[in-house]
Amino acid sequence: MFSGVWTALITPLKKDKVDYEALAKLIDYQYKSGIDGIVPCGSTGESSTLSHEEHKAVIEFCVKEAKGKMRVLAGSGSNSTKEAIYLTEFAKNVGCDGALLISPYYNKPTQEGLYLHFKEIADKVNIPIVLYNIAGRTSINIEPETIARLIKDCPNIIGVKEASGSLDQMSRIKSLAPRIELISGDDALTLPLMAIGGVGIISVLSNIIPAEIVSLVKAFNSGDIKEAIRIHYKTLPLVKAMFLETNPIPVKTAASMMGLCALEFRLPMCPLSAQNKNKVEIALKDFGLLK
Repeated sequence: MFSGVWTALITPLKKDKVDYEALAKLIDYQYKSGIDGIVPCGSTGESSTLSHEEHKAVIEFCVKEAKGKMRVLAGSGSNSTKEAIYLTEFAKNVGCDGALLISPYYNKPTQEGLYLHFKEIADKVNIPIVLYNIAGRTSINIEPETIARLIKDCPNIIGVKEASGSLDQMSRIKSLAPRIELISGDDALTLPLMAIGGVGIISVLSNIIPAEIVSLVKAFNSGDIKEAIRIHYKTLPLVKAMFLETNPIPVKTAASMMGLCALEFRLPMCPLSAQNKNKVEIALKDFGLLK
């Protein structure tokens, strides 16, 4: 259901407001490049600094812009179970194809708490759900056994966006929960993850090079492993550049250099250091994205 390439969209800002004109252009760029779906209001979309009204407005806008073109997997997670239910219900009501639920951050729940949190949302909102496991952001890992338990008990929990960086953990998840859609949350691991049964990527990099990421996944799926490996290594320098500082600072900087959006963040996100900005510019030029 969530196979292929899904772009974790940046949220363009202008004068401290969502720039919907730039967002529409970005969505159109994704569509014309063959992206399977878009993921608004995730970490890359600076969701933690969007108000509830902005969060809902961005999701609804994306659904309208993508209708008949691409699917939409809305970021609707929270460290509050009630808030996550509220946002997930909204995503369902406006026509999203699914909800991406990050594990609760700051609270540091136990594995039982994680299980109960996700089960409560899945029970209350009948929408396909993808778990988002990224302990580097949340401070708590959803253990493979907990994921397998959720997959067994909650039919509408379909997949997991795995951003642990551990192929061993990803293998354990797939072994314990064979029906799960295992999705890469790390651009550097898309190819290795697909080799162990993954179905695709929720990508940061596809904000700026969507066609290349689509080509990598299609090459692998068609059995052209040599071509998939070539694209993997070709894109690695850009992957490195996009994570020189906290996501989405580098990718939004790159997008602004390419004319896709203004260079604006909300605190505590702030501009790249001059040294790293230069590295991003060099990486874009080397890839042929800038003259």
